[in-house]
Amino acid sequence: METKRTDKDLLVKGVKKIAIAVACMFVGPTLFYVAFSNQEKPLYIPLLILAGALCITAIVLAFNGLNTIMDSMFNKK
Repeated sequence: METKRTDKDLLVKGVKKIAIAVACMFVGPTLFYVAFSNQEKPLYIPLLILAGALCITAIVLAFNGLNTIMDSMFNKK
């Protein structure tokens, strides 16, 4: 009988996604703060859109990263 083992390649892929998500979790709200503190500047709207996209990306990547990590541990492919 074969024991179940963690798929290390899939685990590394999931950890990379989580790492990118953590970076986006810090950069997105920081850009929101910068955008809202400079509302009279011409780059207000593009910076606000970029910050929102980064926050949404952080949520999606965190979810996908956790799913990938769980799949690597429980051998779902």
